[in-house]
Amino acid sequence: MLYSFFARTYRLLLAAGLVSLLAACASSGPKVHTDYDAGAAFDSYRSFGFVEPLGTDRSGYSTLITAHFKAAARQEMEQLGYTYRESNPDLLVNFFSNTESRTDIRTRPGSSWNLGYYGYRSGLYFGFPIHHAETNTRHYKVGTLNIDVVDAKREQLVWEGMIEGRLSRKDMENPRATIAEAVRQIFAHYPTALATTEE
Repeated sequence: MLYSFFARTYRLLLAAGLVSLLAACASSGPKVHTDYDAGAAFDSYRSFGFVEPLGTDRSGYSTLITAHFKAAARQEMEQLGYTYRESNPDLLVNFFSNTESRTDIRTRPGSSWNLGYYGYRSGLYFGFPIHHAETNTRHYKVGTLNIDVVDAKREQLVWEGMIEGRLSRKDMENPRATIAEAVRQIFAHYPTALATTEE
């Protein structure tokens, strides 16, 4: 009876811990940071193009990743009301991405019940709790994307957005969708997008 009480209590605590962990994961999404030139007249810009070469084409040729970025950025810029122009645009868009491996090592106090050397106490009674430290090591990928919007005539950066977050296996296997969502989240903080939302 004592054993079933402890077993039930352990299961409840485990369930509560899992719920807390899932809630924490859900609230810790990607982080978006933006900055802009307060003196830039965003309402005066009408057209946009892309910097040549783009930051994602450092290898000297255009990559598939660049194609995904261009498609996503073009869609967002056109939704903001800008027109794409290959020659003499008002704004130039550039982007850079990076993926790196990171490791988290976390140590927390833990305890377990002493069941005897061969578990002979199990089911009958528990010994004293044994206290120890639990170490968890997690390896994961972090993706960072920077988008720059430049006043082409003045050759001056007028807005920049950056997003950083963990990359899941699903993210890595679906780069087009991952890039489109990241670009969408960044442009949600674009000055004219915010002004439209507030109206």
